[in-house]
Amino acid sequence: MPKQLLFVDDEPDVLKGLSRILKDHRHQWDMHFITNPEQALVMSSEQSFDLFVLDYAMPQKNGLELLEILRSLDRTREVPILMLTGKGDRVLKRQALELGATDFLNKPVDREELVARIMNSLRIKTYLDAMKGHNHTLEKAVQERTRELEKTRLQIIHRLGRAAEYRDNETGMHVIRMSQYARLLGLQSGLTPRAANLLLEASPMHDIGKIGIPDKILLKPGKLDPDEWELMKTHVPIGAEILSGDDSDLLRLARIVVLEHHEKWNGRGYPHGLKGDQITLEGRIVALCDVFDALTSERPYKKAWSVDVAVRFIEERQGKDFDPRLVQNFIQILPDILEIKDRYPDHGNGPAVKLISAHGETEKWNPSGALAPQLGPGARRS
Repeated sequence: MPKQLLFVDDEPDVLKGLSRILKDHRHQWDMHFITNPEQALVMSSEQSFDLFVLDYAMPQKNGLELLEILRSLDRTREVPILMLTGKGDRVLKRQALELGATDFLNKPVDREELVARIMNSLRIKTYLDAMKGHNHTLEKAVQERTRELEKTRLQIIHRLGRAAEYRDNETGMHVIRMSQYARLLGLQSGLTPRAANLLLEASPMHDIGKIGIPDKILLKPGKLDPDEWELMKTHVPIGAEILSGDDSDLLRLARIVVLEHHEKWNGRGYPHGLKGDQITLEGRIVALCDVFDALTSERPYKKAWSVDVAVRFIEERQGKDFDPRLVQNFIQILPDILEIKDRYPDHGNGPAVKLISAHGETEKWNPSGALAPQLGPGARRS
C-alpha cells in the first residue's frame, strides 16, 4: 500500500517543483500538495498520513505553529515531520526540534537529499507502526491472560464459598442466589455497575468461616445453647482470617462482607456491634440478602419460610436488623429477586414449606396472626 505524504507550502511553484522532482516515486508514495495550513489540518483529521513535509515561512500559520498543533493531536502525534528551512537558521532548527520535528531540509531543495530524508523518515514511521502493532498484540495477550487469571480466581472463590455452604446445604445454591440478590440490591441502592459486580463476586465468601465450625454445631437440629452459639459466631473471624493477606479489591471486599454480614442496623449484631452507617453499604446489603435467602431455604435445622412471611419479617425488622432504605429498595425489586430464586433452586427441596417450624416450637414472631418459625439466637446460622 502506497505511503501517504502531505506537503504544505504557501508557494504553488515550490509544490510543483517538489512534485516534479519526486515523480519517479509516485508508484510508492501518494503525494498530496497543499498551500493552506488550515486545509492541511482538516485533511490530517480525515485521513492518516505517514509523513508531513512543512515549509516554515507561510503567512497564515507558519511551519512551527503547524508543527506544534500536529504534535498536540493524538492522530498525528507520532507521524514524522520534515521541516523545510533556510540555510544556517540554527534558532529555527532548535525551536523545531523542541516542538518535535523529525528532520530538516535546507532550501533550495536537492533532489537526492530530499528523497533520502523522506525515505529515512518513512522508515521511522514503519518502525513506529511495527512497534505499536507489537505493543498492541502484547497488550491484548496480557489482557487475555489477566482475564483468564481473574476468571480462575473467581471460580476458586465461588467454589470455596459453595464448599462452605455445602456444610449445611446439600446443593450450595444459597451463595449463588444471595450474591445475585446483592448485585441487584446494590444497583438499586446506588452502587455503580462495577461496584455491584464486585459485590456479586465477593459475597459468595460471606460464610467461608463455616469450614471451621464442627458439624455437631453447624448441623444440630433446633436451637443452639449459649456456648454453642458463641462457638458458631466464630465463623466470622475464621472467615476473615482465611481471606486476610491479599490486597486485591475483590478479596478486600470479601473480607469486609465476612466481617459485617452479621452486624445489625441498631448495633446489636456481631462481631463488633457496628451501628447504622458504621456498617459499609456492601455489608448491609449482604446482611439483608443473606437473611432473606436463609429464611426461604430449607436447612437441616429448619424448614423454609414462605416468601410473604419472610418479607413481612424483614419489613418489621427494618431500623433494627436492617437499613430501612435497603428494605424499601429490596421490596421494589422483589419480582426480580424471586425470578433469581426460581432460577437457582435447591434441587430436591421443592416448593417452600409455609409457616412450619423445625420442631413445632412456640413461635415468638406472629405477623398478622400467622405462625412463623422462631428466629432467636442460634436459630439461624447463615
